[in-house]
Amino acid sequence: MVRKEYVVEEITKIMSDLDNIRNVAIIAHVHHGKTTLTDSLLARAGLISKAVAGDVLYTNYEAIEKDRRMTIKSANISLGFVYNEKDYIINLIDTPGHVDFGGHVTRSMRAVDGVVLVVDPVEGVMPQTETVLRQALKEKAKPVLFVNKVDRLLTELRLTPEQTFERLLKLINDINKLISQFAPEEFAEKWQVSVEKGSVAFGSAAKKWAISKPIMDKYKVTFKDIFALTAAGDEKKLQEVAPIDESTLIMMIEHLPSPHVAQRYRIPQIWHGDLESPDGKSMLNTDASANTNIVVFNMVYDPHSGEVPVGRVFSGVAKKGTELHISGLANTQKIQQVGIYMGPDRVQVDAIPAGNIAALIGLKDVSIGDTLSTGIIDPFEQITHYSKPVVTKAVEAEDSRDTTKLIEALRELSKQDPTILTEINQQTGEHLVSGMGELHLEVIETKLRDEFKIPIITSPPIVIYRETITSKAGPIEGKTPNKHSKFYVTVEPLPEGVQNAIDEGTIREGKPKGQAAIEAMVAAGLDRLIAKNVEDVSNKCMLADVTHGVQYMNEVMELLIDGFREAVKDGPLARERCSGVLVSVVDATIHEDPVHRGPAQIIPAIRNAVYAGMLTAGVMLYEPKQNFTINIPQEYMSGVITFVQSKRGQVVSVTQENEQVSIVAKMPVAETLKGFSNDLRGLTQGRAIWYTEFAGYEKLPTELQNKVVREIRQRKGQNPEPPTPDQFMS
Repeated sequence: MVRKEYVVEEITKIMSDLDNIRNVAIIAHVHHGKTTLTDSLLARAGLISKAVAGDVLYTNYEAIEKDRRMTIKSANISLGFVYNEKDYIINLIDTPGHVDFGGHVTRSMRAVDGVVLVVDPVEGVMPQTETVLRQALKEKAKPVLFVNKVDRLLTELRLTPEQTFERLLKLINDINKLISQFAPEEFAEKWQVSVEKGSVAFGSAAKKWAISKPIMDKYKVTFKDIFALTAAGDEKKLQEVAPIDESTLIMMIEHLPSPHVAQRYRIPQIWHGDLESPDGKSMLNTDASANTNIVVFNMVYDPHSGEVPVGRVFSGVAKKGTELHISGLANTQKIQQVGIYMGPDRVQVDAIPAGNIAALIGLKDVSIGDTLSTGIIDPFEQITHYSKPVVTKAVEAEDSRDTTKLIEALRELSKQDPTILTEINQQTGEHLVSGMGELHLEVIETKLRDEFKIPIITSPPIVIYRETITSKAGPIEGKTPNKHSKFYVTVEPLPEGVQNAIDEGTIREGKPKGQAAIEAMVAAGLDRLIAKNVEDVSNKCMLADVTHGVQYMNEVMELLIDGFREAVKDGPLARERCSGVLVSVVDATIHEDPVHRGPAQIIPAIRNAVYAGMLTAGVMLYEPKQNFTINIPQEYMSGVITFVQSKRGQVVSVTQENEQVSIVAKMPVAETLKGFSNDLRGLTQGRAIWYTEFAGYEKLPTELQNKVVREIRQRKGQNPEPPTPDQFMS
């Protein structure tokens, strides 16, 4: 084993040699063996002993990860290797596989040019396998395939060599189908994985062996030899003739692109500025001598340095003293130190050139997804998360003196992981924390107690609903409290295509900028006249100003936007967020004296008009749903289907292979919080294995609307009786 500092010293020598750098993430469904595989690469680089690789799970360094033997956050590590007498750097990111932590995977894809997709052949392509591969391909990160736990086919399923081969072939075909489906058109064929090309390896990360075409050629070993050695249990020999570190390394170096190659096709995908500008050209060419342009994809909290943004350097050099503009902030900030992450440790270096991953110390108020640049440039495309937070808990400090500490800790956690939403309920004073699922919230609670040392009390989980409308209403009049100004608004459902485009990130939140934004809205199905006049996009809702010749309109627009945002953040029916509402201001009379049109007048006028309009149009709740994939022995099938249907679940498909049945069902999140896990375990004598995936929002059944609305209003300290439009029109 060698010191990390020595490894870093070696790495810094080759950082400028772009052809010998690979930025790679290891992605997979939960428990398919990513971290175990990562250990073998660390052993090869000399950071851990080969004897403990696979057991030490080096990149799972947080206490909670060690306890659960599960990756919860992405871990960055830079490794130096010699291959064919050349020095290479692999900037590796080990990502989580559990659906609740999928946000970490999405963010890591911004930083890498290639991925190693790890799949367990017994379980095959699982929901999260498909999700993480789709995320990688959306960011134009090229995949290679590592089929892990191959020994399970022989020892557990007792398959013959022919059956094993058939099974593996089917798996490769399934992965290639997904690549054809989700890869950008120009790469759908090129990026297909194949054994012949050498972009597929088979092995066992736990037993530290793997075979691929180059390994077969080099060590003169065949599949039959591997079967014989596995059957004999000769692990030592397997590791000699099919070393896992070598087969994975060859695959990464030979088949994944260098930054030099990847940035030429990735930059147009993730940056929509002028590619002919000096900054555009320097990023396309990964030019270290040009202006520095960095995208932040991760945030690490350090007790000594505070927040440490981690970013991919697309051009220029990150070094001490570099002055950077942060997208959305007016002032520039200086980098005080730069470093490389080696799992839990950060090692300081002098400079990190384009094409590499850098930890930046000394920058304040930076968020994940921010663009850091020497000059002022268009920001990079927002990092869009597929899943949405669907479960909420109220959290408060046991001792009220810790409240400020709790607010700071929650702010810190939501900076590290933007898929955590936190807000303070003004009526009750509770801190509401929303996450992807119960496990996500459990991890947040554990971190608050163990890392931030704050004793907390939490409520049972609460489901987050969305409010939306079913028809058009208006014009509705909204008066300022002093009755001097009036606004007339219409509300209508936002076309579905536009909502999807907001989800996918082609239409951004905030004020649309430039002709490209207008064209994106028109292409998604919005009327051109409205698209030209959209003033704000917030919470998947839009505000448009379609007035003509109204005096002082431009002077009150900022306040109208504030009022609109307040209205769609807390809807009229149950004070839940709104979604899919288009608000158009069609006319207005505005008082000439600025004194009579301040925030206290304009904000309530527009907010009440939106509320009255929505209630007139008909407001309804949408509930979050998840796709459940439940694997069970065949004998429990009918019982599980009945159970799922009793929980308002819809069975989407049932597939059977030998004695195992896989049921895919769409379930309301609300029905899965009340003892669902225990009931399912009891029903199947603990033999059910299930996985979830976010499946969007769907209309809450009409018969449940009233009951749920009253419960939510009561919980939030409101009058249980829903309001009428008249209450907002006086």
